Amino acid sequence: MSEVLLVSRANCHLCDEARPIVQAVARETGHHFAEVDVDQDAQLRSKYSDEVPVVLIDGVQHAFWRVDADRLRKALAPESGSS
Repeated sequence: MSEVLLVSRANCHLCDEARPIVQAVARETGHHFAEVDVDQDAQLRSKYSDEVPVVLIDGVQHAFWRVDADRLRKALAPESGSS
């Protein structure tokens, strides 16, 4: 099971749009969802401040600004499944 991390910030309309998408896809694919405020972590802020919301899968950047549910679902699908 992968960890899907949403890097967001308060008062971010794109974050508000991305959150329910990322939560729903993580839930339906059985992966762990977590969220962190970019402004509460200096390292994340220096790396992602201009790109929030950012979606990381097991620490690897998957998306930023806009989240496509189908693309995220595909990234989280088991590799052994059919396309």
